This record gives sequence, structure tokens and C-alpha cells, in this order.
Amino acid sequence: MMIPWINDYIASHRRALESIDAAILSRMIDTLREAWHEDRQIFACGNGGSAANASHFVTDLGKGSSDAISRAGGARRFRVLSLCDCTSWITALGNDYAYEDIFVRQLENYGRQGDILIGASVSGDSPNLVKAFAWAKEHGLRTLALVGEKRGAMVGIAEQVLVIDDTHYGRVEDAQMHAFHMMCYAFIEQPEVATGNFKT
Repeated sequence: MMIPWINDYIASHRRALESIDAAILSRMIDTLREAWHEDRQIFACGNGGSAANASHFVTDLGKGSSDAISRAGGARRFRVLSLCDCTSWITALGNDYAYEDIFVRQLENYGRQGDILIGASVSGDSPNLVKAFAWAKEHGLRTLALVGEKRGAMVGIAEQVLVIDDTHYGRVEDAQMHAFHMMCYAFIEQPEVATGNFKT
């Protein structure tokens, strides 16, 4: 019977979700709000399922959050870009240099001091993310990492780190997408968070 396994999986997933630190997530939302105010570029990246999550986050922040802010009278939209989506560029970088360079080489073109780099990784040790985060830190970008229980090298580099207390790839990736959604829906459901017309 699959029912006990399903119930156990749901219980484990609930524990993973409950490990999301609201204070850390709130600071990440504040960082996005500051980026909106300062018209900074936001970059997102990850591998595999985390790459899909990064692209999903970019879609929701770039469209949904920006639309809500515009309807509330906001003067600008989020400038947000996934480093996972240009297949021709990624394959050229992987082929001509190394796979670990696929994100950092894009940042060399786009990244500027004060911009934001957000990376999601279950292990926290993905070489292409670690290299991108090291470059970003060296060049004055703000860095936000979403990682699993193993934490990994990204934790020692990133300015802000949200840890999901699980090592299961599916549950960590699902919980990271919950966090990404909250980052976006903070603005979709409360656009005054960005525009400043709100009371704390």
C-alpha cells in the first residue's frame, strides 16, 4: 500500500517547510525591496530542479510582483533575470570553458556592484554556484543562498542564507520554491511593501 509512504512523505515535507526561518526570509524580502527602490538587477540561478525554481521565481517576480506594484502606483518594475535560461549561451560557455563557468561568465557581462545574486542548491556545493557567488562577493554584489541541511561552501560566501533542514532533494527543492513564492507574493499581496506606503 502506498498510503503509509505518502503520509510519511507529507509529514516529512511539513517538517521541511517548518524549518524555513521567517526572520531570514523577511530579510531576503527586504533585500529585494531595496533592489526595487535602487533599480538594481537581480540574478537567479541553480541546477536541475533548482534551475527550474530559479526560472519560476524570475517569472513570478518579474511579472506578478511587478504588475502588482505597478497597479499600486509603483514607478518601476523588478529587473530580474535567470542565468539558467539561455541554452545557447550556457552550452557555449560549458563547451568552450567549463560547466562551472556557466553562471560566472554571464555575471561578468551583466553584474554590477550593488546587484543581487540569488542561488538555490540542495547541497550548497555546486561548483558553478560557488564560483558565481565568490565572484559576486568579490565584485560587490549582494548574495542570497537557499540551501539544504548539508549547507555546503555557499554558506561561507553568501551574505544571507536560508537553510532547509532536510537532505532529500525533492523536499528541499519544494521548500525552496515555497520560499521563492513567498518572496514574490510578499509584493503581489502587499505591493505597499515595495512602494513604502505601509505601516509596520
